[in-house]
Amino acid sequence: MELRQLEYFVAVAEEANFTRAAARVHISQSGVSAQIRALERELGAELIDRSGGTATLTTAGQAALTQARATLAAAGSVRQSVDDVAGLLRGSLRVGMVTACTVPPLFDALARFHSAHPGVELALQEGNSDRLVADVRAGELDIALVGVAAQAPDGLASMVVIDERIVAAVPPQHPLAAQDEATLAQVCEHPIVALPPGTGIRAVFDRDCAGVGLSPSITLQASAPDAVADLAARGLGVAILSASMMDTYADRLTAVELTDSTTAALLALVWAPQPNAASAKLVSMAEDAFGAAAL
Repeated sequence: MELRQLEYFVAVAEEANFTRAAARVHISQSGVSAQIRALERELGAELIDRSGGTATLTTAGQAALTQARATLAAAGSVRQSVDDVAGLLRGSLRVGMVTACTVPPLFDALARFHSAHPGVELALQEGNSDRLVADVRAGELDIALVGVAAQAPDGLASMVVIDERIVAAVPPQHPLAAQDEATLAQVCEHPIVALPPGTGIRAVFDRDCAGVGLSPSITLQASAPDAVADLAARGLGVAILSASMMDTYADRLTAVELTDSTTAALLALVWAPQPNAASAKLVSMAEDAFGAAAL
């Protein structure tokens, strides 16, 4: 009797269908059928009734199912115990990252994680922060780097890696470039170029404008900060960016402090309150990476 035979048997019992069970265990239907036949011969009893439109358990199959599940669980526990001692991880780790956000410390942490745990398959996807947070809550992602306004999302564990303010960014010839600071009302007298709703910087801008009774008209939107900056540099509007982004665009744009913008723009790692082993390892490595970068 082999563990894979028990795995195939459990799959057929739970799916009530050989085709679906084969897809679940990633082998052919004939392969599943042959292995279960071999298991039945060894046990000396038919486990699956194949006479109807669905695969149903015989009385012997019902008795075997509980023990098969227990055996597979026990085998999994043995593997986990050995992995824990050896410091190994297996499986997958699904990581989310805000669109077009290049953050070397996160990449350093991912590289270190991959080197230490090559048995874990890494998957990285981009998206806007609202979507990423929702995916972490739903269990579709294990951990995500997101931009948020004022505070990290409720109900998730988090680590804030950047806490800063937003600024207006204009080309040297723009009227606002002659002053070091401006109010939100003064900025909103001009066309605005911003990131789309669902992003942290946009959430901060919208929140602060609402706080002073403004409903800004966003002339242009772009999903990447580079695009927002490029549009503003060409005179198409005032860019709304975070203060740290201005290091990249200082050759083309002048930062103007927003005196009545009081909401913090945060960049944070978020994950489930009870993370799996892989997530916990990555969080620890990210703490070291971001700490070393002194962000």
